[in-house]
Amino acid sequence: MEIIDWIIIIIYFIISLGIGFYMFKRASKSTTDFFISGRKLPWYIAGTSMVATTFAADTPLAITELVAQNGIAGNWLWWNMLFGGMLTVFFFARLWRRAGIMTDCEFVDIRYSGKVANFLRGFRSIYIGVFMNVIVMAWVNLAMVKILKVMFPELTVFGLAEFSILGLQFSPHLLVVAGLMVFIAFYSSLSGMWGISFTDTFQFVVAMAGCIILAIFAVNHADIGGVAGLKEKLPEWVFNYVPDFGKSSGDYSQSGGLLKMGVTAFVAYLGVQWWASWYPGAEPGGGGYVAQRMMSAKNEKHSLLATLWFQIAHFALRPWPWIIVALVALVLYPNEPDKGATYVMVIRDIMPAGLLGLLMAAFFAAYMSTIASQTVWGTSYIINDLYRPFVKPNADEKFYVKVSRITTILLIILSLIVTTQFDQISDAWKFILSCSGGIGLVLIFRWFWWRINAWSEISAMIAPYFIYPILKYKYNMPFEESLIIIVVWSTIVWITVTFLTKPTKEEKLKEFYKKVHTGGIGWRHISKDMPDVKGDTGYLYLFINWIAGCIMVMSCLFGIGNIIFGEFITGFICIGIAIVAGAIIYYNLSKIGWKKVID
Repeated sequence: MEIIDWIIIIIYFIISLGIGFYMFKRASKSTTDFFISGRKLPWYIAGTSMVATTFAADTPLAITELVAQNGIAGNWLWWNMLFGGMLTVFFFARLWRRAGIMTDCEFVDIRYSGKVANFLRGFRSIYIGVFMNVIVMAWVNLAMVKILKVMFPELTVFGLAEFSILGLQFSPHLLVVAGLMVFIAFYSSLSGMWGISFTDTFQFVVAMAGCIILAIFAVNHADIGGVAGLKEKLPEWVFNYVPDFGKSSGDYSQSGGLLKMGVTAFVAYLGVQWWASWYPGAEPGGGGYVAQRMMSAKNEKHSLLATLWFQIAHFALRPWPWIIVALVALVLYPNEPDKGATYVMVIRDIMPAGLLGLLMAAFFAAYMSTIASQTVWGTSYIINDLYRPFVKPNADEKFYVKVSRITTILLIILSLIVTTQFDQISDAWKFILSCSGGIGLVLIFRWFWWRINAWSEISAMIAPYFIYPILKYKYNMPFEESLIIIVVWSTIVWITVTFLTKPTKEEKLKEFYKKVHTGGIGWRHISKDMPDVKGDTGYLYLFINWIAGCIMVMSCLFGIGNIIFGEFITGFICIGIAIVAGAIIYYNLSKIGWKKVID
């Protein structure tokens, strides 16, 4: 790291802090401004903020590990989430904006009735806003620690390699992360979602520019010899987009043999995970910080466009710089046991002065955008769905903003404390996906079927915990097989509970239907008594758009990949298919009535 590198990093921090100060007054008006930007975000800011939040410091490292294990096809672990994301675009984005709520936890208040609904709202605010949220933040913190250890292996503080603060063990690298979190707490508590959304946009540009530059330098390194040299040095199966099921991986002698994705795993990821499990940023039906951005959009049209841009940027545009570097890392560091760390090693060993600083700024940007969004999102749950309705109702809006700022700082401190208690959380995503298996259908159907009630959600949330320990610790069952079993078990439980418990009060159901008017056969029991409320129509066109949207993004993804690897004919055919799919989407929205559907 030369002086120019540090100057670039300092400039990045100054700009990020400047945005926070600039947005301070806007965020201070009310909790609506603090948490959802006064519902005034344009689609390109809201959508880019979604993309930036899903680009955490651990993301390129995780992609590198997936490619090392299963080649490019290993990315189906997260590519499968496109199907749920595109479902959100056409079926749920406009509904979230139309609901007029501040958090997805508040949905419970407008959809269900009685004490059980109050319990569910409070429980979700703690379970997701604190428990799950802190796990994710600790996971991201540890990834940033790994990056710093690779870049600055000799880092010490006052000559110490490890020390204790208030009984908590800190490495110098974790102390740097703590400093970053203090900085994040300061600017995010200043500006709320206003500042985070615009800072996310700036951070996304920095992060993507850094990743693209790194990919170019990496693939053109003397030991690689460009794309042609990369293809010569790696076996053909590594470049496949679909796994070679059941084949031996011993042909890659350099690494001692790499794992291949089995049929069960592929089915679990492609056929089950995307609709069955809750996961931050990929909730079935939308939710979490993605819903927060949809609710922050100017109107239903901007909500839909923001979510569509998110799917395109997240799945089609962003992966290839990461994948290229991951492939280069396989060649340069074939015997390195920590495959994720090899991504950072490429930066350390290849990038010249100046660009090295840009890459570190890119990692800081990826880290900070995620942590800032997670903290404000978690705070919105605590304030809007626990503190305001159950602890101190009817207080002044500025008071709630003040408490929100304090809570943001406390949540970051809590996540830092949790981080000190873990050595690694590489299996955190498996825990989250497994222990939320089966909730997905409830999150989807609650918009379109009147019979879903609060007990449906509660039973779907707790059912996995009755069977997960048995599958995990007694039978040591692989994640993919256990996920399928958990989803079947949880689905049986919540359907049974739904029909054994009383439905939501009809008055509440009518209020909800009048507000969101989803239409469809699932609401006929309610809509037949409400002839003055016109429900949504055109679901066949939206279903076609869902399929066309998935084809469009996947065709872009594979088209760009083929062009990068010199398969120009195949690549441009894929791009052509993507253009046709996009035209179908536009035609269908126009057929139904663009303004009718999304304004």
